Amino acid sequence: MNLRNIAIIAHVDHGKTTLVDNMLHTAKLFRDNQQVDDLLLDNNDLERERGITILSKNVSIRWKDTKINIIDTPGHSDFGGEVERVLNMADGVILLVDAFEGPMPQTRFVLQKALALGKVPIVVINKVDKPNCTPDLVHDQVFELFFNLDATEEQLDFTTVYGSGKEKWMGPDWQNPTEDITYLLDTIVETIPAPEVSEGSLQMQITSLDFSSFTGRIAIGRVTRGQVKENMPVALCLRDGSVKKARIKELMAFEGLGKTKIKEASAGEIVAVNGIEGFEIGDTIADAENPESLPHMEIDKPTMSMLFSINNSPFFGKEGKHVTSQKIRERLMQEIEKNLALRVEETGSADQFIVHGRGILHLGILIETMRREGYELQLGMPQVIFKEIDGVKHEPIEELTVDVPEETAGKVIELVTKRKGELLVMEPKSDLTRLEFEIPSRGIMGLRNNVLTATSGEAIMAHRLKEYQPFKGDMERRISGVLIAKEAGKASAYSLDKLQDRGKFFIEPGDEIYGGQVIGEQNKPGDLVVNPCVSKQLNNMRAAGKDDNTALATPIKFSLEEAMEYIGPDEYVEVTPESIRLRKILLNEHDRKRASR
Repeated sequence: MNLRNIAIIAHVDHGKTTLVDNMLHTAKLFRDNQQVDDLLLDNNDLERERGITILSKNVSIRWKDTKINIIDTPGHSDFGGEVERVLNMADGVILLVDAFEGPMPQTRFVLQKALALGKVPIVVINKVDKPNCTPDLVHDQVFELFFNLDATEEQLDFTTVYGSGKEKWMGPDWQNPTEDITYLLDTIVETIPAPEVSEGSLQMQITSLDFSSFTGRIAIGRVTRGQVKENMPVALCLRDGSVKKARIKELMAFEGLGKTKIKEASAGEIVAVNGIEGFEIGDTIADAENPESLPHMEIDKPTMSMLFSINNSPFFGKEGKHVTSQKIRERLMQEIEKNLALRVEETGSADQFIVHGRGILHLGILIETMRREGYELQLGMPQVIFKEIDGVKHEPIEELTVDVPEETAGKVIELVTKRKGELLVMEPKSDLTRLEFEIPSRGIMGLRNNVLTATSGEAIMAHRLKEYQPFKGDMERRISGVLIAKEAGKASAYSLDKLQDRGKFFIEPGDEIYGGQVIGEQNKPGDLVVNPCVSKQLNNMRAAGKDDNTALATPIKFSLEEAMEYIGPDEYVEVTPESIRLRKILLNEHDRKRASR
């Protein structure tokens, strides 16, 4: 059977998932009258909402007499752990680029890994139907990017396909739209090499895993050598060099959007295997008689850690159904099974865990998922993980790209350099200016809000981890102090109106609050305790004047990631299925004063 394994690389929102949908439709995977959701690959609610792919997925289509396995890669470098494993399954990659925006920094991260592994690229320039787009210029930018990433001569001689996912066409020339996307499918079959098959005993590296409550853990990987059959005795080669005996109970291949049972598979196929216990990602399934292990993959190390603790605020247990430390522990342990870049460390207290991840987004997605499942928890301030290299303290440095209107570029540069950022490149890009910086990961926390405020919401930010560099010194976090509620009660419009000149609020009239909750940001340094629950004293005398109409400013509503970036070292984010609140760790004002002495 003819086989092609391809991975798709694209920046968030450049049309990757739509392109795969079009491939599935062209290959007639659905009946003409069948009702189909758009975005078939982003099948997790969070992915659909945020428009990003978090987990890698596999789909396959049949085109003419060739089976094409399509592997969707996550676009964000926070999920770097997923990316490398996925590329190991593919022989070629499709780089999908927006005809207006051009290649973006996160795309670069995945592309660099793909080129280093020697994969054959096809470049698809998408969204050429957009007004003011510049496909030819983007083509040159992609060539330059390949060159900067040390691509080989063969890789630099890449095939380019132009098209529009929305209008469902792909062709060799962007000025002449074609009827459908068959040109792209033909290009894949012609350009991407078939899997190299070497003779010998079975070898298959486990590159991802699936979990089914019915059969347990399912190992997914590509058969590198030999054949794998149902009920076959095999050996599992573990990371530490030991070998375990096992048996394959069930073998499945990817067909369309699902899996189908098969009796056997040969080298080059991507399969899912049931019945093997105790494996880790990167282990090798090998021949029972003559086990040979494949080299282990290095997975990206975490760069950020965060304290997870049970919710012990006065509103504990009102909104969530899983509130005990045992439930939270079980859920975190279940997550480590399939989320590779995550580590969980137990602390001296049974109620608290330290969770290490790849960045705010990586940890934020885990917390958001838990929150939707009905968990309540509290989060401490995210901490960057430092490293000792040759006795010198090093910290993670990120590459930050900001596209802003020219007139606000100065403000952005000032904000970033205050946080130890260094400006590397400043160049015009159509009507915007593109700024590229190197900035410590610590400096990125909380930066987005300030940049968006300074540019009236017009900045486009993207960042990715670059490397570890020597520690850059201390930096200021949040300049202004916060407003803290004095006691529990219901916020009243009368009080909030009187307190408006003190700062901005995170709550609105009618919200239930408790003493020690952070309810706003003061407009100068230092924290201030206020009482937003005082209502107007009424008497039976008729007032000569009329009541003052209260005009309250709209409260600031934080998303989960913004709240995580906002808090200071003496604060927690309280996360429940219905609300996100900020609070002081010590709720009592006297306790806080005593602790600060």
